[in-house]
Amino acid sequence: MFIAMNRFQVKPGEEDAFENVWKSRDSYLEDVPGFIEFNLLRGASQEDHTLYATHTLWESRDAFEAWTKSEAFRKAHAGAGDNKPLYIDRPRLELFETAQTVKPG
Repeated sequence: MFIAMNRFQVKPGEEDAFENVWKSRDSYLEDVPGFIEFNLLRGASQEDHTLYATHTLWESRDAFEAWTKSEAFRKAHAGAGDNKPLYIDRPRLELFETAQTVKPG
């Protein structure tokens, strides 16, 4: 499996607006080959920001990379720049190959 994460430092007071952007958008992920799951994660609040991360699980790196070159990706990210005032700096992309998986049972 492959995990793609983006970390955002959301400005204080903009948390609800930031979450609404994600909850109200069409990600176009449901029909993308290799897509498994998406999560929007809210982390700790600091004096100057609240940490958020998007966590997307894929069957493989190839599936993720194919999505980044797809029409679905372009449509999902259209207008993303309009939300820059909600967070500090730019999102930080982090990519992970699965080294170990532990499941119950």
